[in-house]
Amino acid sequence: MEIKNLQLRVDNWIKNHGVRYFNELTNMAQLTEEVGEVARIISRKYGEQSFKDSDEKIDLAGELSDVLFVLLCLANQTGVDLQKSFDDRLKMKADRDHERHHSNKKLS
Repeated sequence: MEIKNLQLRVDNWIKNHGVRYFNELTNMAQLTEEVGEVARIISRKYGEQSFKDSDEKIDLAGELSDVLFVLLCLANQTGVDLQKSFDDRLKMKADRDHERHHSNKKLS
């Protein structure tokens, strides 16, 4: 599915279930909270922190989806076309980084 379709799905969800978008500052705080939850999972699953009993039902996929949802909300309410922006950014990174990464001995 393309990003523009995800933005439309989120907008439809907001209109049908969410009443309205939270304001941009609230959504920024929500995004920060969700990224923190992803960091917590990563630090326990792949890092050196141990799981707590309350962590038993944590779900990385679900938390990453929460991050994506709030990110799409912010894009929608600020008029950002994430599809175009992502495509442009990926091309820029390919042009800028292709040789650099291929010649990086640390990545061999």
